[in-house]
Amino acid sequence: MIGYFLVFLGGGFGSMCRYGIAHLLARLNWTFPAATLLANAISCVILGALVGLSVRSGLAGNYRLLLMTGFCGGFSTFSTFSAETFHLLQTGHIALGLLNMAASLIVCLIAIYAGIRLVG
Repeated sequence: MIGYFLVFLGGGFGSMCRYGIAHLLARLNWTFPAATLLANAISCVILGALVGLSVRSGLAGNYRLLLMTGFCGGFSTFSTFSAETFHLLQTGHIALGLLNMAASLIVCLIAIYAGIRLVG
């Protein structure tokens, strides 16, 4: 039962952090969904670092649930990325939609690698 609570706690905090980033960047009034890309990239760095720590020194199961499943799961958002990309494509911003797809894939893969290297 504690596992569910840890995922709930981490997910709630991660979601609040993502909302904070979205709220701050909304002031820029950009068409490009930079807040989602930034949240996903930061989450990937954190997740990569936690994966590196898990491999190197064995991160306890409860910490994995709280931080990896909970926080990173709540902080990153594939569904928002998909909806924003679909909206860009649907409203005729084809280049921005394609840029968002490419940037999200490339930036997040680099961020996972950077997080692993950060602790390794």
